[in-house]
Amino acid sequence: MPGRQRIPRPPAYRPGGPPPWAPLAAGSKSRIGVDDVRAAMATMGPAKPWPPAVPAGQLPFEGRPAAVLVPVFEEDGQARVILTRRSDKLRSHTGEVSFPGGRLDPEESPLAAALREAGEEIGLDPGDVEILGQLEPLATLSSRSGITPFVGVLPSRPVLRPNPHEVEHAFDVALVELLDEAVYREERWDTPWGDDRPVHFFDLPDDVVWGATARILHQLLELIARNVLSGRTG
Repeated sequence: MPGRQRIPRPPAYRPGGPPPWAPLAAGSKSRIGVDDVRAAMATMGPAKPWPPAVPAGQLPFEGRPAAVLVPVFEEDGQARVILTRRSDKLRSHTGEVSFPGGRLDPEESPLAAALREAGEEIGLDPGDVEILGQLEPLATLSSRSGITPFVGVLPSRPVLRPNPHEVEHAFDVALVELLDEAVYREERWDTPWGDDRPVHFFDLPDDVVWGATARILHQLLELIARNVLSGRTG
């Protein structure tokens, strides 16, 4: 169910392939803990300077840069990630599922912006967030604005205070649930920015995650799966 989201799916879209974590999902996938996230993020190395280098296969970033926080906490042995649904009071991306974050203020670093926005949007105390590292920057399909994602760990389940002017709903989901083949799917789209581009979707009970947020989740899950699988074979 996409809710109020507008998903600009082209008429000639095609099913995509299996996810890179398929071997992990096919085996033991009963638990992904914060230690798994921590170990995976340790392979990313130090944070990249801004402006970032454009990853292979992406168009140059345009517009005002933004940053998001991927907040993770552990409960009952499972790492869970916090997501938000954007308020209909916002000017763009109404009703879309996203991570807390937003555009950088003048002279503000991406990390400072991600932490500031997480505090403003859902009431997270920056002092409670242990930053594990930075994922590869990416851009939205619509605006091409560069987004820098940071993964942070919280000491326990936080008390969230969504700002109704920006966030309609804040919720969390276990990372292991996102590995399920009934939840994740890939489509291939022909777009003005290139043909046969992969577009990721996570079908949750009450909504769907797609776009830049799904690409960030895909990147994190791929990193975790690669690290876990290499540990099994190493």
